[in-house]
Amino acid sequence: MVRAVRRKQGSKKGPTIYDVAREARVSVFTVSSVINKTGQVGRSLHCRVEAAIKKLNYRPNLLARSLAKQQTHTIGVIVPDIANPFFPLVVRGAEDAAEKAGYHIVLCSSDNDPAKEEVYLELFLSKRMDGILLTKAPGSLSPHLRQIVNGLGVPIVLMMRTCGDLKADTVLTDDYQGAFEAVSHLARIGHQRIGLVGGPKNVSNGRARWLGYRKALKAFNLDYESNLVAEGDYRIESGYRAGLSLLPLRSDAFYVANYLMTVGFMKAADEMGLRCPEDFGLVSFDDYPWLGCFQPRLTTVDLPKYELGTASAHLLLERIKGKVGPPLVRKLKPRLIVRESCGFRLRKRDAVSAEGSQLTLESEQS
Repeated sequence: MVRAVRRKQGSKKGPTIYDVAREARVSVFTVSSVINKTGQVGRSLHCRVEAAIKKLNYRPNLLARSLAKQQTHTIGVIVPDIANPFFPLVVRGAEDAAEKAGYHIVLCSSDNDPAKEEVYLELFLSKRMDGILLTKAPGSLSPHLRQIVNGLGVPIVLMMRTCGDLKADTVLTDDYQGAFEAVSHLARIGHQRIGLVGGPKNVSNGRARWLGYRKALKAFNLDYESNLVAEGDYRIESGYRAGLSLLPLRSDAFYVANYLMTVGFMKAADEMGLRCPEDFGLVSFDDYPWLGCFQPRLTTVDLPKYELGTASAHLLLERIKGKVGPPLVRKLKPRLIVRESCGFRLRKRDAVSAEGSQLTLESEQS
């Protein structure tokens, strides 16, 4: 007898949409409209349905709904390196925007490897993701994958990097302008020889930051010295190698094109016994809350990471809902944050000292 009772309890199914309708004293159609956010349901009925759902602990059959509507309410996100502190806040912004619209995200890290990236893209497409947010790894898509993407018509929004293989909406930070402002600031405070630790030129934002650097040198009539330029890959080790090769050249200042490379660069400086800003000025790319605690505090070009994620998700959701039209490009503005590493205080102090010396000399001569 006990066994029979247990079997009966174990086989009991959860509440159905019909149970919710009976509890709320409404039709099944009304319950469906509330759950799927379709149709017009009055506030009173809406509250009754929600109360019944809560009371019965009803969970809609998401799989069945997805199959019926040809949607999974999931968005795939591929970034190059989730360990890079730039990307968590980007993903956070995308996730918050998606969640408000009733979507969930699935996150993968490509490690900047085109082959790994293609595996994840094929996975997302096979799992019927409603859309994809992609920060493209260096290199082109294979013809096979391009054919699949174009054939299925799954909307894709590119984040941070462009890709000639994909006709897709793109959300970027204005890296060209950010680099221009960084190097211009170093020039304005008196640095004459300014080196660069740049990102990879085979990705769009790496090229943009390099071009911004060149433009600023030209604007201030400063020489471009190729031996003061190193190309990195946005990782710590490449910044370290660049520091070992560039720091002995005793440039006035350096612009380092991302935070992780700055960490490596400063490690090389420490090993050489060099101090910033006493021995060289420095401006880094992108800002984080903890940078104001470092010694020296880093001058940076801050990129709107969270806004990048939300803007990308909003564009993608519009395409998922059926918006048509040519691909859009949105550029978000960076912001220069001046702290001690650029050397502005030392330059100001030297200028004041020189002015004082000149006044003393003139006084003695008179």
